[in-house]
Amino acid sequence: MGSRRGPLKSAVPSNVVSLVRRCSRTACGRPAVATLTYVYADSTAVLGPLATYAEPHCYDLCSEHSERLTAPRGWEVVRLATDTGPTRPSGDDLEALANAVREAARPQEREGNGTHGRGGDPMEIARRGHLRVLRSPDS
Repeated sequence: MGSRRGPLKSAVPSNVVSLVRRCSRTACGRPAVATLTYVYADSTAVLGPLATYAEPHCYDLCSEHSERLTAPRGWEVVRLATDTGPTRPSGDDLEALANAVREAARPQEREGNGTHGRGGDPMEIARRGHLRVLRSPDS
């Protein structure tokens, strides 16, 4: 009897594809946070933020492997700023959002016939969703 060759089957069948890119180092399954690229002409290894998509000649590294990265003798390592932590809204972001919601909920004030507001600025004459129609200052 001959051996059957075919795709490897997982012990646990799954239809879910992981969208998280993994570290390129052998036997490391941690999520990648940085991308390593070599510039052979300049003898330079460039370690920067995780690339938008996987490139064939670039290596995705986890935080541990990116911190321990060394280059061969005579090579230079250039480390670009990477953001390894999740971004959280700051107090300023939340306050700006609250102010924008308050402003959108505020009823529109009209002066005179509604053609110009304070200081001769054009005034809103119609609105559809987030778009506004403003009267020209010349009319």
